[in-house]
Amino acid sequence: MPSLAIEEKVGQLFFIGISGPDLDQITTNVLSEIRPGGICLFARNIKSPQQTRELLDGVRAMLPFEPFLSIDQEGGRVDRLRRIITPMPAANRFRKRDDVEKFAAINAEVLRLLGFNMNFAPVVDVIDDARENPSNGLYTRAFGGSSRDVIDLAGTFLNKLQSGGIVGCIKHFPGLGAAFVDSHDELPSVAVSKEELIESDLSPYQTMIGSGSVRMVMVAHAAYPLLDLQETDQNGRLLPSSLSFHIVTKLLREKIGFGGVAITDDLEMGAIVKNYGIGEACKMAISAGNDMLAICANETAVREGYDALLEALQEGTITESRIDEAVSRIQILRAGLSEPLPLDITRLSQLSAQIGDLELWLN
Repeated sequence: MPSLAIEEKVGQLFFIGISGPDLDQITTNVLSEIRPGGICLFARNIKSPQQTRELLDGVRAMLPFEPFLSIDQEGGRVDRLRRIITPMPAANRFRKRDDVEKFAAINAEVLRLLGFNMNFAPVVDVIDDARENPSNGLYTRAFGGSSRDVIDLAGTFLNKLQSGGIVGCIKHFPGLGAAFVDSHDELPSVAVSKEELIESDLSPYQTMIGSGSVRMVMVAHAAYPLLDLQETDQNGRLLPSSLSFHIVTKLLREKIGFGGVAITDDLEMGAIVKNYGIGEACKMAISAGNDMLAICANETAVREGYDALLEALQEGTITESRIDEAVSRIQILRAGLSEPLPLDITRLSQLSAQIGDLELWLN
C-alpha cells in the first residue's frame, strides 16, 4: 500500500459511531484525526430524512475516500429508522421467500435514498425451538427456526439487499443462537459441541460464503468452552471469539475459506470492556485476523484504539503486512460500493406505505 501513510492505513481499520445528528466539533475532529474506513449511524444520529442525508453527505465530503456508511437496519427491535419511516417487521416473522425479497428490496432502496451504502444485516444465528431464549437479545432477530431456514431466507435477504446496491454483513460468527446472555452485557459462554456448531451454526456461513455472495462477516464476542478451537488469554480466561486467531483465521479464513472483510462486533460491549482495555482489544482483534474494528460510541475509545495500533506497529508486535492485508480487503470491498440515490421524500413515503402493506401480509 505505498500510496497510503501508515497512519492512513490504520485509520482505515476503524468503523466508528459518532455522537449526534450533525457534524459537530467532536465529530469533525475525530473524522479529521482518524480518517476511519467506516461510519455506523444509530437512532441518536437520525432525526429526519433530510438531516440524515445531509449528515452522510457531510461525512463523505470530509474523507479523502468513499467511506462505508452503515446502519443496523434489521427490522423489529433493531430498527434505527423507526422515527422517520414505518417500523420494519422483525426477521423471525418471515416464512416465505417472496416476502423476504420484498422486505430486502424496500430496505435497500430506503437506505440508498438516505445515503447509506451498507447494512449490518442479516443475522444468521440459528434459533430453533430448543434455543428460544429472549435474554440473549436475539429472540426475534434471526430468519426461520433452523439452519435450512436461515440459509434460504437470510440468503434471499442478503442477495436482494446487495442487488439493490447495499452491501450486507452476515453476523454473528461463529454463531450466537445458543447463547444465554447478551454480549452487550457480558461474555456469552456458548456450550455447544463441535458437531452441533458445524451442523447448525456454521452451516449458513459455509453455504452462503461458498456461494460467493458474502462480502463482509461480523465476528461475535463469545466463548465456546466445548470446542478444541477455544483459546484462553494470558490470565487463563476464555478468549472471546472476536479476539481469537483460531476462530477468525483458522476457522473463518482457512477452514471456511472467507476472503472478504471480517469486522468485530462493537468492542465497547460488556463482553470485551469488562476484561480488556480498548487498546489491547484492538491489537488482539487485528492479530486474530479481523480487518475492521467496530467502536460505536466513544470517540476517546476510537483514539485509544488507533494509538494502540500505531504503537504496536512501532514495537513490531503487529506487522505492517498484517495491516496491508486488511487494507487490501477493505479497498476491494470499497471498489464495489454503489452511489447513493437522490433523496426523494415522495418515494420514501411510498416505501414507508409498502412496509405497512408488508405488515398486513405477514399478519
